[in-house]
Amino acid sequence: MESESKLFNGSEKDVSLSSSKLTKKESLKVQKKNYREEKKRATKELLSTITDPSVIVMADWLKIRGTLKSWTKLWCVLKPGVLLVYKTPKNGQWVGTVLLNACELIERPSKKDGFCFKLFHPLEQSIWAIKGPKGEAVGSITQPLPSSYLIIRAASESDGRCWMDALELALKCSSLLKRTMIREGKEHDLNSSSDSAHVSLYGLLRANNLNSGDNLPLNDSEIERHHFKDQDMYSDKSDKENDHEHDESDNDGLGKSEESDSDTSERQDDSYIDPEPIDIKETTYLEQSHEELGEAGEAAQTEVVSEENKSLIWTLLKQVRPGMDLSKVVLPTFILEPRSFLDKLSDYYYHADFLSEAALEENAYNRMKKVVKWYLSGFYKKPKGLKKPYNPILGETFRCMWIHPRTNSKTFYIAEQVSHHPPISAFYVSNRKDGFCLSGSILAKSKFYGNSLSAILDGEGRLTFLNRGEDYVMTMPYAHCKGILYGTMTLELGGTVNITCEKTGYSATIEFKLKPFLGNNDSVNQISGKIKLGKEVLAILEGHWDSEVTIRDKKTDVSETFWNPTSDIKQRRLPRYTVKFEEQDDFESEKLWQQVTKAINNKDQTEATQEKYVLEEAQRKSAKERKLKGEEWTCKLFDQDSVTGEWHYRYADTRPWDPLNDMIQFEKDGTIQTKVRHRTPMVSVPKIKRKPTSQKKGECGFSSPEPDNQDSSGSEAQLMKHNTRIRKKGADLGELQSAIESIKETQEDIKRDIMALRNRVTSNSPPADNQFLQLKHYIFIVILVLLQLIINFLFK
Repeated sequence: MESESKLFNGSEKDVSLSSSKLTKKESLKVQKKNYREEKKRATKELLSTITDPSVIVMADWLKIRGTLKSWTKLWCVLKPGVLLVYKTPKNGQWVGTVLLNACELIERPSKKDGFCFKLFHPLEQSIWAIKGPKGEAVGSITQPLPSSYLIIRAASESDGRCWMDALELALKCSSLLKRTMIREGKEHDLNSSSDSAHVSLYGLLRANNLNSGDNLPLNDSEIERHHFKDQDMYSDKSDKENDHEHDESDNDGLGKSEESDSDTSERQDDSYIDPEPIDIKETTYLEQSHEELGEAGEAAQTEVVSEENKSLIWTLLKQVRPGMDLSKVVLPTFILEPRSFLDKLSDYYYHADFLSEAALEENAYNRMKKVVKWYLSGFYKKPKGLKKPYNPILGETFRCMWIHPRTNSKTFYIAEQVSHHPPISAFYVSNRKDGFCLSGSILAKSKFYGNSLSAILDGEGRLTFLNRGEDYVMTMPYAHCKGILYGTMTLELGGTVNITCEKTGYSATIEFKLKPFLGNNDSVNQISGKIKLGKEVLAILEGHWDSEVTIRDKKTDVSETFWNPTSDIKQRRLPRYTVKFEEQDDFESEKLWQQVTKAINNKDQTEATQEKYVLEEAQRKSAKERKLKGEEWTCKLFDQDSVTGEWHYRYADTRPWDPLNDMIQFEKDGTIQTKVRHRTPMVSVPKIKRKPTSQKKGECGFSSPEPDNQDSSGSEAQLMKHNTRIRKKGADLGELQSAIESIKETQEDIKRDIMALRNRVTSNSPPADNQFLQLKHYIFIVILVLLQLIINFLFK
């Protein structure tokens, strides 16, 4: 006889050995065969508990609290290892499946009647299975339920205690329950008294059973095939390597023996295949070779204009007047910085590692300080002289990224020019692994004041820490250029910016000060600021935005260096990677402006002006063609909310990073995606309606579905349905607003009619004199009647 060794849950059980010994390869092959059988057995156990309607620990109506703090009554079915949630017990409207193996259970105090308890994941990860008992990818529509916990209320304390006892046993003894409670058409014999004890105990805890066996039909072969084809089939690297050794041993030594044939057939029956390699089709990025930082102080912000260029300035000034918006004025190329404004907006992320640190910071005050420090780190990078970046062309895009060596993560930056008149630039930054993302849009304005002009960046950025759900809303300073007609042309930053976190109550205010008329060199690039909790000032900031900034604690009155871009700090800044030129789209900034940039770098102003004119003329021609055809411009990567006017990245993923499922974040064709071990449905949370901005509104919804890519997380079908529901809600909201406006107009009409009637009644009423005569007549008649009565009384 041949020897066999079977593996049960990782432990080895020896069986009787025959007189002849197996070779080492044969023994390994048998172990691998048993390993696969054990995996198949474990899967069948779980499937049987789900498919068998008699395997029920408890089933009853429970109230579950949603994310909107309201309660919903749902039918809950407790099985070994899982809790199935339905809308109703009869037609099987599945809502979700809770995986109990990773959950903890705790009683929760409550003021209301009944008994309350909480199921939760201790590390705030998802407790939900990705598919339903029938393979559903999307559950029945109910109010939104939390992802990492469930707060449940039973009707009475006795029912609640019974549910807690049942859940405790389901949590701790799920594998034993699976083996003892499985019934596949008939009752199994119980092998031990302890098993019988468990079954009888759960029989006492059962409240209800499902009435029919049609509630949970499931195809075993399909589920098993899906399970074994999962790309995370191997528990670790050694299993995968051993499996490759197994294939080699089959090819080398054993040939086509009966054992190898049966082994192969079994492997085919089990759908046991090699997992797909991590093959990610992502954009190729190359490290940026040249970077201009500029020097601190006023020297790097001044420009000496040549006589030739002065004549160009005078020609330009003839076209403008004080207070005029310069967005439609064609500027000379000698003041242009050879890169797009979309590129310049990325200067704030060379120190994105500060945001990685802030996301891990537990103290809210220290988090705000790190956010302010990151904000200030984006200003010291400046070109030499007075330079202005290109005005982006409508539809122009820009992509880049930074690699974080400490966390082995990537920060991706995506920007698009979403409007030309007015000029609006939208951007999105994401690093899910380090727990932050940032989005926003900037409306660029410019004003001419005679000897100076200002470039105003109207808009806001919204920094979100994914694990905390905190939003930090921030504004931008304006750029001020003086000395256009006389004096030295100098560029400064001015204005007051605010950084606010509504959730924690912390805020920061930073004032960028312009140099006074009689100020010295130390008064150049000055800033002052405060960090506050509510109205209480906690710290004072003083210094220069391109050099050292100090912070002084209000309580201790101790000052220390808060931020200083020294040479050591600049060397440790994150390297930026840009898209390989050959892979860039025609409307990407570098490729779009390549001829203009080349001419400016060669100091050929004539050629630069000509190439710039070609691009601008092509944009005007395209706009005219769209107008004639009645077409509207459609953005590639961003959508505008029709209610708030805010621009949102179409493929935004703001879920916290799941180290057990998420593998790597990457970007392809402007779409930031995540490679995952198991495909999970994307849950899009509706955004809070904010006050509409002054930017031009479009006709876009909150979000759009994920791109059709196997590597991206989420179910495309679910996303399409979710997007349809969101758009339908948006349409309903628009109809509601129209109805409200109609009601208001009707109220105004009614009010006007009432006023007209009131005036008509007043005009038709008899004059006061007539009223007086009538009253006098009545009095006279009364007097006569009284005299008559008196006379009658006297002569009676």
